[in-house]
Amino acid sequence: MDEATKHIVEGRKTFFIVPDASLLPETYLEDYMARGYETYIIGDDRYCPLETKIDVIIQTFTDSIIFFYIDTLVDGIDWHIYIRELQRRYGEKILIGVLYAKRPTAEQKKRLERYYLFDVGIQCGCISLEYQKAKNFALIDKVMFANQACGRRKNVRAICDNNSKVNFESKNGLIKGKILDVSMSHFSCVFDTPPEIKLYEKVRKMMVNINGLHFSTDAILLMNRPIHGEPMYIFVFATSAGKQGLDPDLRSRLLQKIYQMVSEKVKHLMWMKFNEARKSQRNPSYGRAFAPSEDGGIQNHYY
Repeated sequence: MDEATKHIVEGRKTFFIVPDASLLPETYLEDYMARGYETYIIGDDRYCPLETKIDVIIQTFTDSIIFFYIDTLVDGIDWHIYIRELQRRYGEKILIGVLYAKRPTAEQKKRLERYYLFDVGIQCGCISLEYQKAKNFALIDKVMFANQACGRRKNVRAICDNNSKVNFESKNGLIKGKILDVSMSHFSCVFDTPPEIKLYEKVRKMMVNINGLHFSTDAILLMNRPIHGEPMYIFVFATSAGKQGLDPDLRSRLLQKIYQMVSEKVKHLMWMKFNEARKSQRNPSYGRAFAPSEDGGIQNHYY
């Protein structure tokens, strides 16, 4: 596995399988990233069977949580049988949760949860979604927190392109550098000429370009360490009021950019893996009847 692919697959990811968009809209995904969760929606389509996609996800993203919305009808899948067999096949290698629309009676809810939690043995719980979607964000957020959906990281980190730059004025003139990666709290960079900055010193008005997003920010040097024979500097963002973090307007803009950077790479990798899996099947042009899309599943960020 090359370094670029290794970075894409590292870190815990959460996949929502065929959710009802009226209960779990795509707009939640960017908001979950702000809380440190890297989340994706996987849909059904004619391009590649859903069961194949899930196998690809499990084998490619080995540290993942998969939530199945069991009230979506998918031709050829009986959820209670499929999830049981998936759990049996992968065992401790897979983390499964179940989402479902709120049931009319407490007995129906109890019976459903008893089956998936005790008979099947899924580890990530059953979530009864409300018909008011505003409540579902917090419901899912609590379950992801309980299941450590952030993994070991507090913030999702995005690798920057070669045009991502940083510069600032110092007593020795203009200091220029290249930004390597960025999160909602930190960024790392290398400089053309190592600057004279002490640890925990604040640098004011750093001019930053993150994959085309230009902004000015204060930042505090948190650490430096060698990488490929040259010093790498890690800064933490600082607000105009002097606190660690980002001003609200900049925070929303950077979040949108990081979400775009991270999700596009993961989606591209998934598309390639799904395409490889489809071609390896005996009849790659065959999908299911009544599938919702015919574009390979790459539609409005749904797979």
